[in-house]
Amino acid sequence: MRQNISGGSPFEPIIGFSRAVRVGNTVHLAGTGPVGSDNEDVTGQTRRIFAIAEKALAEAGASFHDVVRTRMYLTRVEDWETVGRVHGEFFGNVRPAATMVVVAALLNPNWRIEIEFDAVVPEP
Repeated sequence: MRQNISGGSPFEPIIGFSRAVRVGNTVHLAGTGPVGSDNEDVTGQTRRIFAIAEKALAEAGASFHDVVRTRMYLTRVEDWETVGRVHGEFFGNVRPAATMVVVAALLNPNWRIEIEFDAVVPEP
């Protein structure tokens, strides 16, 4: 069974995407930018992403404890350690497989970070 989870973006129906999709016990969160935190530093932007992701995961019946993979896209290589420390606050004990790459740009030029999350919810 497939469950599409909306993040409320007006672009979801235009582009044809969901904030998250749950199929069986697997949850995939789309690349999540720091919506509403455009003018914050990279720490604030990363924390905003985690707040958005936490809500979407909860709606899918998951939590950060269930996350098995993250992909972090940075626009500035010098942000890697700061972003990594925030990631570690949430995943220090969970320790999902994680990838961090530097990209030329994200959709919003003020965003310095975007993160994807994949989770596996334990069977009841």
